[in-house]
Amino acid sequence: MALLVGAVLISVCGYLVVGAARAQAVPAGALRYAAGLGGLALLAHLVVRFGAPYADPLLLPTAVLLNGLGLVLIFRLDLETPADRAAPAQLVWSTVGVALFIAVVAVLRDHRVLQRCAYGCAGLALALMVAPILFPAVNGARIWIRAAGFSLQPGEFAKVLITVFFAAYLAANREALAHPGKVVWRRRLPAKGVPPAHGGTPAHGGTPARTGLRVEEELRAGEELRAWGRVLAPVVAIWLVSVGVLVLERDLGTSLLFFGVFVVLLYVATGRAGWIAVGVLMAVAGAAAVGTLEPHVHGRVQDWLHPFAGIAAGRGPGQLAQSLFAFAAGGTFGTGLGQGHSSLIGFARKSDFILATLGEELGLAGLSALFLLYALPAVCGFRAALGLREAFGSLLAVGLAVLPALQVFVIAGGVMGLIPLTGMAMPFLAQGGSSVVTNWIIVALLVRISDRARGPRPDTPARPARAAPDALGALR
Repeated sequence: MALLVGAVLISVCGYLVVGAARAQAVPAGALRYAAGLGGLALLAHLVVRFGAPYADPLLLPTAVLLNGLGLVLIFRLDLETPADRAAPAQLVWSTVGVALFIAVVAVLRDHRVLQRCAYGCAGLALALMVAPILFPAVNGARIWIRAAGFSLQPGEFAKVLITVFFAAYLAANREALAHPGKVVWRRRLPAKGVPPAHGGTPAHGGTPARTGLRVEEELRAGEELRAWGRVLAPVVAIWLVSVGVLVLERDLGTSLLFFGVFVVLLYVATGRAGWIAVGVLMAVAGAAAVGTLEPHVHGRVQDWLHPFAGIAAGRGPGQLAQSLFAFAAGGTFGTGLGQGHSSLIGFARKSDFILATLGEELGLAGLSALFLLYALPAVCGFRAALGLREAFGSLLAVGLAVLPALQVFVIAGGVMGLIPLTGMAMPFLAQGGSSVVTNWIIVALLVRISDRARGPRPDTPARPARAAPDALGALR
């Protein structure tokens, strides 16, 4: 409870500091903001306290603090654009997110129920990813559904559903993935060098028994090749889906996120580092091909390679250049909340480029603290995965922990010029109802899983004598 009170107080203090810096007065909506955030935090705490008493105590306070800081930064940017205020709507979406958090924790009593819905989750995720193709592009990308003044980004919800499917699939097939070519249709192939069952010397001076060995080796090689095909088929399928999303929707961020989560879970399930190398090579090949052939993605790659080209051509700095200038102006400790010039960045200052505002006004110290905050849910997820003794729960915990962490890396890398811009929303921090609601659902699932991992397990089944190797098992 103390951590939760601290998270609310830090957010309210930030709100007051912004008002004092911009208008030398307490903001008019300060009391309403404090009551709203405090009420949401209290409701969520009560549900966790009575519905998941063994859950990791860091998860909820971290989510409240990140959500609160996001509201503060959006309010600060609203002062630059009084005709386009986003903070009130973001507070409403935060309320919806907390309501869904409460519903998930209260209704989902056992995360293993999701394993039975794996293929349904995959089908729904594909439908959500395909739906935006039918709607007009926004800022060059087809990732939105807009109707009657209402907008929705279905890819945000699809990433949770597809993570559930990945965890269920890999939990069911991890032994075949860990020992490719050795287990085929529940039969273990014979070891090399085993003589054929009906070998021997031909009756009429034919070739020696080595002919039978050669046939046996060829059969074994064919079986191993088919086994590798069955093992690699899902990897290739996920890669093709990722590239398809990139081509049809021009959404580089979602494509990288889906494939990255799958490769990480594949490594965790099998303990084979080679899958990481295969995944990186496939991701680089797909991104390079689409980045060369697709005009919108190619333009983002060129902006990344030449961020100051607009200045040299006399057109002025682009968004990425302005972002880099903002980080440079922030220095070590920043200019102070409300005293930066991030409004120069342009239309995306409240979405992915909101990180530049924080970097300018809180400096390197503030950015470091923010990244440590984002690392806490990942650590909680990994700790829950280590505490569970069943494959699906462990893989789901890792996937849900990696999902926002990888998203933060992709967004921060784009805004800082490390990789091309992706257009994704910073978890909890950026403007976007779909994003904040989805992230509250992720936190709710992690709360439920960590409650199972940290709580008593009187009915835990005995572990099998021999199990497929995995990365988590090596740490237990």
